[in-house]
Amino acid sequence: MADQPQQDNPTLNVAQRTRTPTEDERLLQSPVEAPSAADFLHSDPWRVFRIMGEFVEGFDNLARIGPSVTIFGSARTPVDHPEYAAARETARLLGEAGFGIITGGGPGIMEAANRGARDADVLSVGCNIELPFEQGINPYVDVAINFRYFFVRKTMFVKYAEAFVIFPGGFGTMDELFEALTLIQTGKVRDFPVVMVGSAYWKGLIDWFRSALLAEGKISPEDLDLVVVTDSPEEAVRVIVDCYENNCSLGGRPSRRRKREPVPAADIDVPNTRADHDPASPENTPAEPHKADGQ
Repeated sequence: MADQPQQDNPTLNVAQRTRTPTEDERLLQSPVEAPSAADFLHSDPWRVFRIMGEFVEGFDNLARIGPSVTIFGSARTPVDHPEYAAARETARLLGEAGFGIITGGGPGIMEAANRGARDADVLSVGCNIELPFEQGINPYVDVAINFRYFFVRKTMFVKYAEAFVIFPGGFGTMDELFEALTLIQTGKVRDFPVVMVGSAYWKGLIDWFRSALLAEGKISPEDLDLVVVTDSPEEAVRVIVDCYENNCSLGGRPSRRRKREPVPAADIDVPNTRADHDPASPENTPAEPHKADGQ
């Protein structure tokens, strides 16, 4: 398929076109900066309904997509870059293994992943976000959901993913990486796979984990097992498929996982968050109870 330009997405370009703040800017605005106390008191309570609406739209659109994997990475990666090819191949292999693909819907690695989903003829989802500048959606997205609030969008990435695949990226990619690691470490979500692709790119960060975080006792040795670093799309997919087929996420940290009989995909209806389960059950106990404060 020939390269195609991004689809226009005027819904998410309102702020840029009208030269007004984005909804995230308005939400996070200090009361001191608001035009008046009365405006502040009237705007924030009503904004809650818009936030509720975004959650409802996201849940409604994604509730029946089936097993999927969320892929993150830089929006600035060009089409002819090896990382673009690797992301496309990873998504294609995941699609052939039966997973849909979720991305942020933009260019770069996101486009590559959605393109790989198209190659495998599986569902290609783009969760786009309103930004202060023009934001299009790549032409390989089948289901596009527009968000104005980052925290609502991130909930969708986590809730409907069986795994995260993290390609080289910037602050946004780091945000998603550390969001996932924090939720897993504190037991807020099951221990689903987090695969970082690109060992040369991630080496400095992993070395810092060991030399600073671990050396100073900020994390525990087993916390380093929360990520898998690889250069191989095939290896990334194998890790995810093995975990899914053996329900390894239900068994806690790798050292504590209990191997279980594979469950047919059609019979699986297990949400990624712990809110729908008995909080007293072993599966809803943080892997390390003393870390429940999100250290």
